Amino acid sequence: MLMMMLMSMPQGMDGGTAAAPAVQAGEAAATQGGGSGLLGFLPMIIILVLMYFILILPQKKQEKKQRSMIDALVPGDEIVTIGGIYGNVVSIKDDCLVIESSADKTKIKIAKSSVSRCITVKEEEKK
Repeated sequence: MLMMMLMSMPQGMDGGTAAAPAVQAGEAAATQGGGSGLLGFLPMIIILVLMYFILILPQKKQEKKQRSMIDALVPGDEIVTIGGIYGNVVSIKDDCLVIESSADKTKIKIAKSSVSRCITVKEEEKK
C-alpha cells in the first residue's frame, strides 16, 4: 500500500518522489524506537510512586495512629472532640462515647470518630 501511495505522488525536480526522504526517516525511526513506549510511561510511573510516598503513606500512618488512640480510650480519659469540646469519658459503647464536660457534669453522647485527641497521659507513654 505504501508503494502505491509513493507511485501516485508527484515527482520532484530530481526525478524522485517529494515525500521519499520523510518516509525513509519515519521507517528508520520505527525500527530504532521499539522500546520507547515504556520510556514514555516512566515519568508518569515515577510521579505516581512519589505521590504515594509523599501523600498517601503518611496519611495512612496518621489514620492508624488515630484508630489505635480511639481503641485505647478508657473511662476517665480526658479528650478533645473535633468540634473543640473538652470532656472526660464516662462510658464507651460500640461506636459512641458518653463524655462529661464542664463543671455542671453535662453528659454528651458523641461518635468515636469525632474524638480528635486524648489529653490524658498514659503510663506507657511516659516511659
